[in-house]
Amino acid sequence: MKPNYRRCISCRCVAPKEAFWRIVRVSSSRKVQLDQGMGRSAYLCPQESCLLIASKKNRLGRSLKVSVPDSIYKQLWQRLGKSFDDQ
Repeated sequence: MKPNYRRCISCRCVAPKEAFWRIVRVSSSRKVQLDQGMGRSAYLCPQESCLLIASKKNRLGRSLKVSVPDSIYKQLWQRLGKSFDDQ
C-alpha cells in the first residue's frame, strides 16, 4: 500500500505523514490540538527551524484559519526538548 504524503507548512518538504507533527483544528469546537481529531490539519517537520518559522510567520494560524494558542507552541517546543521562553 502506498503511504500518504503530506507537506510541511514551513519548509514545504514532502514526506509520509508519519514523519510530521499533526496540528488539528477540531471541526465542531474550533479548538486547536495536537495529533488527533477530525477537522482541518496542518503538518510540521519535527525540526527547530521549521517550528521557529511557523511561530514567527504565523504559518499554523493561517493554515488552520484560527489563532493558535501559545500552549500549542509550548508543547511543540517541549517535544524538541527546548524551552518556549528561549525563542
